[in-house]
Amino acid sequence: MSQKSFHVAVVGATGAVGQQMLNTLSEKNFPIKKLSLLASKRSAGQVITFNGESHTIQEAKPEAFEGVDLALFSAGGSVSKALAHEAVKRGAIVVDNTSAFRMDPNVPLVVPEVNEQDLLKHKGIIANPNCSTIQMVVALQPLHEKYGLKKVIVSTYQAVSGAGAKAVEELKEQSKAILNDEPFEASIMPCASDKKHYQIAFNAVPQIDKFEDNGYTFEELKMMNETKKIMHLENLEIAATCVRLPVETGHSESLYAEFENGNPSVQEIRDLLKTAPGVTLQDQPEEQIYPMPALAAGLPDVFVGRIRKDLDRDNAYHMWVVSDNLLKGAAYNSVQIAESLIKLNLL
Repeated sequence: MSQKSFHVAVVGATGAVGQQMLNTLSEKNFPIKKLSLLASKRSAGQVITFNGESHTIQEAKPEAFEGVDLALFSAGGSVSKALAHEAVKRGAIVVDNTSAFRMDPNVPLVVPEVNEQDLLKHKGIIANPNCSTIQMVVALQPLHEKYGLKKVIVSTYQAVSGAGAKAVEELKEQSKAILNDEPFEASIMPCASDKKHYQIAFNAVPQIDKFEDNGYTFEELKMMNETKKIMHLENLEIAATCVRLPVETGHSESLYAEFENGNPSVQEIRDLLKTAPGVTLQDQPEEQIYPMPALAAGLPDVFVGRIRKDLDRDNAYHMWVVSDNLLKGAAYNSVQIAESLIKLNLL
């Protein structure tokens, strides 16, 4: 880590991801000389403790970024669109954890294990990808480097925390009501802004975000388009189906991948992933060892298991990928980007 230290701002400091960003900055001993915690006007004045020191939340507005070197945004796309460029104008580098800039051709979309060098092209704003995209590309990149990806089909089993704290509370309240045979009303899932809501407790909801005209949800299109951008694979054949499950933390994914070159054994793939950055291999089916969200919660790695050859195609494989959506899927990856900026002498 650099000898230098930095003025860091966390925008959305009171939210779930903002809190995880602060935890990650502390755990990684990130070189901070000054910390500014920013949030909405209604949260201003609250006090948060970081590394034993009390910090008062300030309202997130343009002048709050004066003197800031690094701004970590996780307060919603509208806040990022309103304030990210204001932060850059005042000399900050922005790492944005919303979808506001992800597909902007002038903004790098970065997972450090996959495309760290794209940071060299940044113009002040760097986008943090969608949580489900991050864990998938971390698992796929080492396989692509050796065998070349041709086609990917992914089905996700996503945690409720990806929809926010209110969705988690709704899951808990519904679960209690159902177990006690009491009435309840769904008001958030699958998408708070939709007119129709369904129970999430003891259910699986095949909708995350809004439906687009082509029948895919915005979440599914994010996974597909972001993967192509991050991995520089514009012609990759890829399809996604995203499902919300009654799990509090940790996204799971069933991945099908076809390769252009080679026909590796399952053990060769295991050996490759065993040493891949950011990956923990958990693949001993004979011992019933495989990734699960309950075991991945609170850990920063991407966990891969259930690796097996397709029974009909020699160049096709299946695997199961799990990660904590609030850590590697959001806060941890954002801080990793900041560390990469230091490593590349960009911060």
